[in-house]
Amino acid sequence: MKKVRVNTSAPYDILIERGLIAKTGSFVKNVSNAKKVCVITDSNVGAFYGETVVKSLKEAGFDTAMFTFEAGEKNKRLDTISAMYSFIADFNMSRKDLVVALGGGVTGDMAGFAAATYMRGINFVQIPTSLLAQVDSSVGGKTGVDIEQGKNLVGAFLQPILVIIDPDTLETLPDKYLSDGMGEVIKYGCIKDKELFETLENNNAYDIIEDIICTCVSIKRDVVERDEKESGERMLLNFGHTLGHSLEKIYNFEGLSHGQAVAIGMVKITAAGERAGLTEQGCAERVKALCEKYNLPTSDKASAQEIARVCQSDKKASGGYVNLVLLNSIGDSFIRPTKLSELESFIG
Repeated sequence: MKKVRVNTSAPYDILIERGLIAKTGSFVKNVSNAKKVCVITDSNVGAFYGETVVKSLKEAGFDTAMFTFEAGEKNKRLDTISAMYSFIADFNMSRKDLVVALGGGVTGDMAGFAAATYMRGINFVQIPTSLLAQVDSSVGGKTGVDIEQGKNLVGAFLQPILVIIDPDTLETLPDKYLSDGMGEVIKYGCIKDKELFETLENNNAYDIIEDIICTCVSIKRDVVERDEKESGERMLLNFGHTLGHSLEKIYNFEGLSHGQAVAIGMVKITAAGERAGLTEQGCAERVKALCEKYNLPTSDKASAQEIARVCQSDKKASGGYVNLVLLNSIGDSFIRPTKLSELESFIG
């Protein structure tokens, strides 16, 4: 079993091994004295793994209940959180009890936000079942929900007390969700790890997925330990996301998945960096080719004007500026504050 220790303000371990999900109860027992556990999952993941996780927790001695919401980014909203609060309250959970987030990024973000805000904060465990969540969103303590004005505009920081990653869960994912996760994997190679990028170019990532997951969470661990609340270096993790979030909103969070939007954003911003003489020539073509290798889109019909307009309401925009993440070269990234008034011409 691979173990990655995250030494944030509240340290925790990330466990990575095939078959771990059936042993959830024993691992949770090692880190929690809770009496009650609420498993939060969506209608897709719950059908595959809900019974397994609940059974394991009950066998470990936890009084366990499961809350299931309808799958989809469109349900990542405050009324779903309100339903979670009601369920948790009716289950008579105390501040010493525990939430388990079982699912992809939407589930992790919402379950974590519910845990961060119920009784001003209770512990939670992440069991990410999508590639995107395993390599990125389950690690680092960001939680949140979407509102009409934008993605993740309401949220909180709460580190999990444990992350359990079982790569076997990827076998039940449709191919499009594997590709979706590869958008975040490629991001890590772009911003921090040239060797990872080249590994993705020269191999089939799915053949070495445990190693890929471990590499990505280790990179994120290192960044989060140095900048837990996203005041500096952690902004680099937003490579491709500023433009990507705008594209997601343009399509009302339905036309493009998160990983697809990030892939387009990475290619667009790298091409912009090259045109401005800030990024080594040829990087955009390599990013584009790698995204296409893993069946991710690399362009979109939305105009620079439309993307720039939507960026105005992004949570990364402040004081008339937005922090763009650009590449010096593959594996080497930097933050460039850019006037919102100049964004359209920059991404052109």
